[in-house]
Amino acid sequence: MATATARIGTEFYRTAITTGHHMLTADEPASRGGADAGPAPYDLLLSALGACTAITLRMYADRKGWPIETLDVALRLVGGPDGNRVERLLTIVGPDTAAQTRLAEIAERTPVTLTLKSGIAIHTTLSTPTL
Repeated sequence: MATATARIGTEFYRTAITTGHHMLTADEPASRGGADAGPAPYDLLLSALGACTAITLRMYADRKGWPIETLDVALRLVGGPDGNRVERLLTIVGPDTAAQTRLAEIAERTPVTLTLKSGIAIHTTLSTPTL
């Protein structure tokens, strides 16, 4: 199962993230009071969706024997009167039109896509810091 930790100190919004053995930095842009030292939280969310989409579609195409030269996933978070939505644009070079259409259908069922569409329960607890 996936795990991550995030730690923020005194450097305004710069946040150190550890997930597995990888270290990332998140921040806010200067226009929001940060130092732009890394992607903002929503950018990280879109990145996770994009990576899951690309990886899942590559796996599916490989199993089907469909040649993919490149597969680009462009994502944008858009707010409107009915709330937020993600616009996802797939650009797939290699397979024929029928295969591309099937890959677009598969994109609607990637693990992160399904999690975001269905929502996810978040249970928050408070620990006592040790000094």
